[in-house]
Amino acid sequence: MSVLRVAPRTAVILTLASVAALATFTWPFFVPAQPESMARTTEAPLVFIVVLPILLALVLAELSSGGIDSKALAMLGVLAAVNAALRPLGAGTAGIETVFFLLVLAGRVFGPGFGFLLGAISLFASALLTAGVGPWLPFQMLAAAWLGLGAGLLPSRLRGRAEIALLAGYGAVAAYAYGLLMNLWFWPFSVGADTQLSYVAGAPVLENLHRFAVFTAVTSTFGWDTGRAVTTAVAIVLVGPAVLAALRRAARRAAFDAPVTFATPSAHGPVPITPAKDGGCGVLPQGSGQQVPAVDPHLPPQTPFP
Repeated sequence: MSVLRVAPRTAVILTLASVAALATFTWPFFVPAQPESMARTTEAPLVFIVVLPILLALVLAELSSGGIDSKALAMLGVLAAVNAALRPLGAGTAGIETVFFLLVLAGRVFGPGFGFLLGAISLFASALLTAGVGPWLPFQMLAAAWLGLGAGLLPSRLRGRAEIALLAGYGAVAAYAYGLLMNLWFWPFSVGADTQLSYVAGAPVLENLHRFAVFTAVTSTFGWDTGRAVTTAVAIVLVGPAVLAALRRAARRAAFDAPVTFATPSAHGPVPITPAKDGGCGVLPQGSGQQVPAVDPHLPPQTPFP
């Protein structure tokens, strides 16, 4: 069971955000686009303008529904900072990525809404740290947000080795999906015309999908994406049990989902309460109408006042 619940309003926002994000990746298949080099440099700021309100709306929805409190926001900031610091250690070397394993594990523990936010914020923070801000950043944020969202939606009853195997398999598949999405955002505009891998404006969807599948397989699936998938799966297997235990321990101590309840006085008399060791107020049985101080049995007897 996820530590942070997803309220119906949050689920609606997540669904709308995912649909809008998917449209930003796939619209050239349905609307003819001019395959000009880096044509999406003008589109990326518009996507970023859409992404930020979605993230803010998600945070506000979780806050108003009680899903995220100040402790959860603090945890979100800490994990995003850790991811931002981890990413420069592997990015750029044979597709090795050191950021996605923690995203998968945190999404597993804290839920899909938390994973969605963590994915987007982690990539944004790492881009600022590594000077990686560019037209690709909004699409990286959306793809990583989906990765964290999916981790939170995995079956929750598995534990032990079965859970680690599930997360490692998901991490590998998600790494390939991330590479596919990142190829999709620039493919129609970066490959020259009149080749077997080129995007054809106005062509049937299946034809362009076939061309894109060949482009992805040739350029990244057996190289960069495989390195990312292996790195993520191996990291989850090696450090996953310890990280999951640490995150769950932190969630229990922070009591993210502990409801706050208040006792209501009974109409038939005072409500009995248990005296504390350091004193307090004990309540006599119903009908006596008197209250006496609670006495700690470990203290010496006290002389009553005359």
